[in-house]
Amino acid sequence: MQRALKSASHPRMCSPDPDRKDVSMARTNPIQYIQQVRSEVSKVVWPTRREVLLTTVMVFILAALTALFFSLVDLTIQFGLRTVLGMFG
Repeated sequence: MQRALKSASHPRMCSPDPDRKDVSMARTNPIQYIQQVRSEVSKVVWPTRREVLLTTVMVFILAALTALFFSLVDLTIQFGLRTVLGMFG
């Protein structure tokens, strides 16, 4: 176990071996690239119009509830501070 930890901390373990000549980036021509992109995009499961509408409405509702909550907290703190400062002034 300790031997594995020592070798993992060796600085050359993370960098590629400079003596290896077979390390190269795979290259594709633009047509193959576009075909691969279209293939991957076709695998995406797109949401339906109903799902988009429902999630949008949910975001607006939750944003309104959050704004209401923080407004009430702010009013409570403001009332408390005015009460405490009113005792001294």
